[in-house]
Amino acid sequence: MVCAAGEKVESGEKVESEKVEFLFLSEPDVIKAGCTDMSACIDVMEDTFRLLSLGDYRMSGRNENSHGSMIEFPESSPFPNMPLSSADRRYMAMPAYLGGSYNMAGVKWYGSNIDNRKRGLPRSILTLMLNEPVTGAPVALMSANLISSYRTAAVPAVGARHLARRDAHVVGIVGPGVMNKTTLRSFIHECPEIDTVRVKGRGARSLESYVDYVRTNFPQVTTVEVVDSIEEAVRGADLVSVATNENGGIETYPYLKREWVKPGALVCMPSDANGDEEPFIDGTWKMVCDNYLMYEDWRDQIGHFDVCGTLGNKWVDMVDEGRLDRSQVVDLGDIVRGTAPGRESDDDIFWFSIGGMPVEDISWGTVVYRRAAELGIGTKLKLWDAPALA
Repeated sequence: MVCAAGEKVESGEKVESEKVEFLFLSEPDVIKAGCTDMSACIDVMEDTFRLLSLGDYRMSGRNENSHGSMIEFPESSPFPNMPLSSADRRYMAMPAYLGGSYNMAGVKWYGSNIDNRKRGLPRSILTLMLNEPVTGAPVALMSANLISSYRTAAVPAVGARHLARRDAHVVGIVGPGVMNKTTLRSFIHECPEIDTVRVKGRGARSLESYVDYVRTNFPQVTTVEVVDSIEEAVRGADLVSVATNENGGIETYPYLKREWVKPGALVCMPSDANGDEEPFIDGTWKMVCDNYLMYEDWRDQIGHFDVCGTLGNKWVDMVDEGRLDRSQVVDLGDIVRGTAPGRESDDDIFWFSIGGMPVEDISWGTVVYRRAAELGIGTKLKLWDAPALA
């Protein structure tokens, strides 16, 4: 641990050096350090939710549960160099602290622009800075696209671990992008009897890529079917994942009807999505979210479900309007910790709203960083031998 000379940190260690160094990890470095170990990532995400339920964490915002702070761009500007608004063009900082065995602070920082794909780049380009929680000194700066992708996919797997039927074998995929590639991997890890995948997309290129990915990586999947509608993807599926990039308002959100969803199904929603309200109200569809307080922060800082389309925002609006009781919406961490019930019947239908949280990046990033340090992976960078101002 690095800190100012002579300062006693919480571990009891006394550090005499004023030098501050941190580890830089490129994308190849984080791969070597185990970032793509889905099994380990799922276990870490489960532990992260346990810590959330205990309250051993901090995020930003007025209610200390914010997804992050975002810069968006205007439709027009008198400044010629300023970027203008377009699909998914934004900058975001996602700071957090997570306790437990991680005991780490940090921030995921990224820029996003859907037009990046025309340049051969990912839609979002992410980095993660980890900081020692007592002094604030940096300990690692790492490429975070894979960190984020794997932790994002591991979250629905935690949902599947606690909410899916053990005999699940059909997966419905809406949105054949990177997120649903890694999500399918995590589903198969938790439900090894999966043998059928139905996928709905819009572009021939992305659909072909998805089918090739499934056939190359999962020989146990004997049927991969491209379908023409959301209904075809959802009907008869034991597990459903909706992960699209719709940005046109509530009328563009993928919509699921009551009669399409099979008894016993788990429906995961890591992007904007919508569905019939009556099954939520009458309890036919059980509601689970990653962090209800985060959706309350989104309501206060960004807006209601019509502009902030993650399903948890719909449930917050319905609670505010008196159409749902708050107790009907359960946090996954409480299920993980055993303080709230999970699946109680083979016919239980669960909808799982996933908004993504910076504590997830902190936990998985910390595990990858510590593994890299143990194996001697990465490049040490020096902030200073001694600070010019102290």
